[in-house]
Amino acid sequence: MRSSVSISVTDFRNFNLFGLARRFVRRTPLAAIPPGATAPLIVLNDLDGQKVSLADALEKGPVLAAFFKVNCVTSQLTFPFLQRIYEMYGGSNFTLWGISQNHPKDTRLFIRKFGIKFPILIDGKGYPVSNRYGLANSPTLFLILPGGLIHTSCVGFSKADLEAISAEAARATAKQALPLFKPEDAVPLWKPG
Repeated sequence: MRSSVSISVTDFRNFNLFGLARRFVRRTPLAAIPPGATAPLIVLNDLDGQKVSLADALEKGPVLAAFFKVNCVTSQLTFPFLQRIYEMYGGSNFTLWGISQNHPKDTRLFIRKFGIKFPILIDGKGYPVSNRYGLANSPTLFLILPGGLIHTSCVGFSKADLEAISAEAARATAKQALPLFKPEDAVPLWKPG
């Protein structure tokens, strides 16, 4: 009996040999940067090709950097709730970025499918920003305060962490804190990335 393996164009486009090689030759294992640490520099292009920087965004208020892969089921679970946070609190005093580890074409399909309206940035070849942040799983979220310190670091889907991030966004924007999850949302307390 013969089995055939097929690779789609999307799979091929998102295959990052350079990034994989860097992870295997790494001397220390990757681990997400913990709360209290200083956030590494982020300067990336958004989907329109415009450069954005963490330093500029932090001048306005906290930044939530949400790293993801389009084919990650946990990212697909998490991002609609990030969109909800953005709709409630996004604006001049709170910035929310999705940082994709995928090809821009596939990233556009993802944001269309899940109704994402907040800015999406594209990590470069070899995932330089993801590596600086110690990503080993997706999604991984970092809430970064204006002084540049990481307030919250969340790997995977965590209902408690998302509620805490939502509360911090409400505080930063001086808006009333609203419940992030609705009674009809059937979500786990935690799901690994």
